[in-house]
Amino acid sequence: MGKGKKPATYEDIEVLPVGWVGEIIADELVASPRPAMGHARVTSVLGTELGGPFDLGRGGPGGWWLFDEPEIHLGRDVLVPDLAGWRRERLPRPPAPDEPFMTVAPDWLCEVLSPSTVATDRGRKLPLYHREGVGHVWLVDPLARTLEVLRREAQGWLLVATYTGDEAVRVEPFDAVELGLGLLWLPEARSEP
Repeated sequence: MGKGKKPATYEDIEVLPVGWVGEIIADELVASPRPAMGHARVTSVLGTELGGPFDLGRGGPGGWWLFDEPEIHLGRDVLVPDLAGWRRERLPRPPAPDEPFMTVAPDWLCEVLSPSTVATDRGRKLPLYHREGVGHVWLVDPLARTLEVLRREAQGWLLVATYTGDEAVRVEPFDAVELGLGLLWLPEARSEP
């Protein structure tokens, strides 16, 4: 934040135009447009594929609370990851239905990268997630069709794996169930002959 500039407040988020998502990182407002369809596809499918076995316990071990775009307040920082999950052993109950945000850092989260958010997701948010003790971060790029898996280590993030294309994979911390990457991607546009 530059000298003479006042710290961003929640009121700055509330006055953003409809269709924009606001976050506060290091006292600075970071605003992003609503995501494109490839991004929306990834979050929708991941929520479905992980939610059944891990949140609801259908065909999997259960034990998680999973949320789409939860607002998370960590000190003065206000973050909105695309997906986030909390282990029930650490967070036995989810927030009350009328609570507008979480104040406990998740155990896992996913950021779906887009050209307008990649610098913030990689450069500004990853250090905050590490500081707050998030155990795993997935970075999904729907244009490159990749899934990067990061695990928190004491000194920083360890890149555990990068998956590409349409393969079926088992990805920590949800490796109890196979995930078909091909389900995440919208069909590529084909030019007319």
